[in-house]
Amino acid sequence: MLKSGAFVIGVTDCKEEVCAASGRISTQNGTALEIFERSHDKEKNTNLISKVTKSGHTSTIEHIFFNLAFENVSVVVEQFMIEFRLASFTVKSRRYVDFSSCGYLVPEFKNDADKNEFTETMDSFFSLYTELTEKGIPKEDARFVLPYCFYSNFYCSLNGRELVNVLSAMIYGRGRKIREIYNIGLSLLSQCRTISPGLFVDFETKAAKYSDGYDFHLDIPACSDETEEICEILSFTRDGEMNVAKSALIEKYNPGSNAIDKLLSDRENVKKILSSVVKSSRPRALEAFSCTVRFNGVSLSCLTHFARHRMQNICIPELITTSREKFIVPDTVKSDKKLLESYLEAFSKIRVLYESFKEKGYDENVLIYCVLSGNTLDIVTTMNAREMLLFFKLRSCTRAQWEIQEFANDFLKKLRKISPDLFTLFGPSCYTTGVCPEGKLTCGRAAEIKEKFKSL
Repeated sequence: MLKSGAFVIGVTDCKEEVCAASGRISTQNGTALEIFERSHDKEKNTNLISKVTKSGHTSTIEHIFFNLAFENVSVVVEQFMIEFRLASFTVKSRRYVDFSSCGYLVPEFKNDADKNEFTETMDSFFSLYTELTEKGIPKEDARFVLPYCFYSNFYCSLNGRELVNVLSAMIYGRGRKIREIYNIGLSLLSQCRTISPGLFVDFETKAAKYSDGYDFHLDIPACSDETEEICEILSFTRDGEMNVAKSALIEKYNPGSNAIDKLLSDRENVKKILSSVVKSSRPRALEAFSCTVRFNGVSLSCLTHFARHRMQNICIPELITTSREKFIVPDTVKSDKKLLESYLEAFSKIRVLYESFKEKGYDENVLIYCVLSGNTLDIVTTMNAREMLLFFKLRSCTRAQWEIQEFANDFLKKLRKISPDLFTLFGPSCYTTGVCPEGKLTCGRAAEIKEKFKSL
């Protein structure tokens, strides 16, 4: 039988001892090592951790770290997990790995007829994926026809505080509605409670209060799509460039406000400061500029490219709300009429299957898997300029997946209209730093790319 689920494969060597020691250090005499040496009694540690976390000092459990392996779980689980921004993830790439035989999850059905309809339809998508790749369509384009029940494998590492948060969301939050996520949460809780009992004393009582949804209810008016823009800037820091320049001046010289105003009345000084900040290895002053942006028509495949950026406030609609009417069509498929027909038929087929199961009364536990990776939804995120600097270095690079390149380049164009002196300094690594970090995988077009982004 196929092994599936989430498994603890590693944990901090000293386990709860470091959490208990951190709970003692602020109130007890002795050095850090002396207090640690007094923190080897498991029962006392469990009681102390429980007491400290109940009082709200949960930072103490950030000192224990867990390594998890997710084995043959649906990509729905992957998407749920990767939105936890205080955890680290490494995922098997659909851009480079062949997923034709990865397998997929079959949810529970009321009868064999419905189950057979589901499996036959899903098998057809995997057959199409194989056909596309065999006819030269890149894997990063063929993956759009993979159904969202296909198996994913990935690693996740996180501290104890975030682990408690994740398990609360899986068992008592939005994850509880999806049986697969809920069951994985229960399994992980059982494993982790054995390893680290102090973290999970009274877990059920505390986690039952967990709420990760919004309780407002509004009737959304029927409207046609208002824009064809793939990127909409919703808000941004006014005088953002000056904020960055002022922050950098205070950080470096700590001058008075009048001196700052006098220095920055010369635009050349502003440009000089901005350039220096962008080149710095610690460009903290960039965090004084923030922007909220909506990306329209993001494929489910592309979501992970956005979500991997940890220092942002990203809001992704629940997957169940994904429109089966909207999907992405790559140029590589458009160029082959026969393949295009098969591709379009796949999205028609998933829409029919979704509507059929919906009419039969199936809930999210079935419907959430009736969507293809190329279906799209809209997301909104808020980033500061420091994170945007990293975002553009990675996502406007020719090595980036083409879909997110389009979003990144359009976003950068709009930012340059808002704050030209700052954002003309942003772009892929070769443009920003003068050096390509890709080694043997470089596109070899650094001079061309630099010219492109000078005039973007």
